[in-house]
Amino acid sequence: MIGRLRAINHLIAFLLSVVTISCSRNSYFVETIQPAIDTAAMVTYSGNFSNGPYGSVSGNVAILKQRDSLVLSLSNFNSSSGPALHVYLSKEVQPVNFIDLGSLRSNNGDQAYSIAGMPDFSQYKYALIHCKQYNHLFGSALIQ
Repeated sequence: MIGRLRAINHLIAFLLSVVTISCSRNSYFVETIQPAIDTAAMVTYSGNFSNGPYGSVSGNVAILKQRDSLVLSLSNFNSSSGPALHVYLSKEVQPVNFIDLGSLRSNNGDQAYSIAGMPDFSQYKYALIHCKQYNHLFGSALIQ
């Protein structure tokens, strides 16, 4: 009986250590390949982030045109942590009509996201950092 309890305790300790090791603080971010930014890329729109009601975000955003494609670039970027943070182009500050550019790659540093197609930036005026899981806005930037 004592041997069986020890075996169960060892099994529980092993399972807890596996769960603890497999969880990490940055497990919310999906690693994807950043688009390369051409040195001849032209800034067509830009803005600065401000905090949302559920987080803090700072830094700059720019829409770059290079050849026949568009890239959203984040520079001097910092964001508070959260689950399922995504980068959106949106018609409103609260995302109702938006284009999801993908998961935020990192809470800080320069990063870039490909923009599919050619959205009308007279309508898509905002870059957002948004928690998809809980529908919480972390930060927004008016791009002009």
